[in-house]
Amino acid sequence: MQLTQVSPKETRIGWVGIGVMGASMAGHLRKAGYPLTVYSRTKEKAQGLLDAGAAWADSPAAVAEKSDVVFSIVGFPADVREVILGETGVLSRLRTGGVVVDMTTSEPALAKEIYQQAKQKGVHSIDAPVSGGDVGARNAALSIMIGGDAEVVEALTPCWEAMGKTFIHQGPAGAGQHTKMVNQTLVATGIIGVCEALLYAYKAGLDIEAVLKSVSGGAAGSWSLTNYGPRLLANNFDPGFYVEHFVKDMRIALQEAARMKLALPGLALAQQLFTAMEAQGDGRLGIHGLQLVLARLSGIDWRNR
Repeated sequence: MQLTQVSPKETRIGWVGIGVMGASMAGHLRKAGYPLTVYSRTKEKAQGLLDAGAAWADSPAAVAEKSDVVFSIVGFPADVREVILGETGVLSRLRTGGVVVDMTTSEPALAKEIYQQAKQKGVHSIDAPVSGGDVGARNAALSIMIGGDAEVVEALTPCWEAMGKTFIHQGPAGAGQHTKMVNQTLVATGIIGVCEALLYAYKAGLDIEAVLKSVSGGAAGSWSLTNYGPRLLANNFDPGFYVEHFVKDMRIALQEAARMKLALPGLALAQQLFTAMEAQGDGRLGIHGLQLVLARLSGIDWRNR
């Protein structure tokens, strides 16, 4: 199944899933000149893309009928299964030689299953989860972690360039998802440090903005500190990435770790803390909302500090 490099003149793009990140990512492809057909469970979320010239389809299958390459980014593995493998899923109508690219953070085993079913239909399949949140999506600065056949990954280079700053082929089907689990393990334990450090600064009576200036440029500096620190000071807990999705990611990572007989106690702790946050009704906040849970443990009302 040879595949030539995609181009706006030759390649019709489909997009399934218009959320916090998907709208910006699809928008970059539209701005690059690709004909774009979109589907989302809530049509209103796609209005900006429709206004920019995208066409609407009533199902993932209808998107596939009008596309050569279909991207999806949805919430949970069950959603991935539905929109790609379901009765009205992408694979039900994607033409032979077409490509389906799932950018959801999902299960490595499901990525492999999709790859096998796609292959049986004469279709290419890629798993390509991303990191960078809403900011990275808006700025086309995402890190894209890619699993699948090398020649297909190479053919999609213009698409990766339109959406991301870093895009690396990690290996066969499922390798992109495994790499994203590495990413989420780093983020999960790192955000705990950010939140605890700012709580310490507050309780010690320090000027937190001054503290951030001092520590951000040294060994303690990180993407999470730079991007979430100012949001925490402003009590801005809007999601660049939903907690309920992050809990799902950590569950997948811990399941994979258990399968490999690998102990990850730090990740397990993070998963418990974020599960507590979700249980307290904050699952639709950004992951930096963990600050609220940790503050409550010490009797601090962070919002009204």
